[in-house]
Amino acid sequence: MDDVIVKDSNGTLLKDGDSVTLTKDLKVKGASVTLKRGTLIKNIRLTDDPAAIECNAEKVKGLVLKTCFLKKA
Repeated sequence: MDDVIVKDSNGTLLKDGDSVTLTKDLKVKGASVTLKRGTLIKNIRLTDDPAAIECNAEKVKGLVLKTCFLKKA
């Protein structure tokens, strides 16, 4: 998993434990929650997919977000 390069929407490299902010309002499938643009997500975890990360938001646990909607905080 160390050879997977993960970049945010601006092309900045991401690594485990980074904090990111959302660049777009996102509706969460399976929950009646919308994560607003500018929401800070702390302590992300990288996956085998370079286009996705795992994280916990304040209202939703176990989220998988696409990196095209994130920027490094």
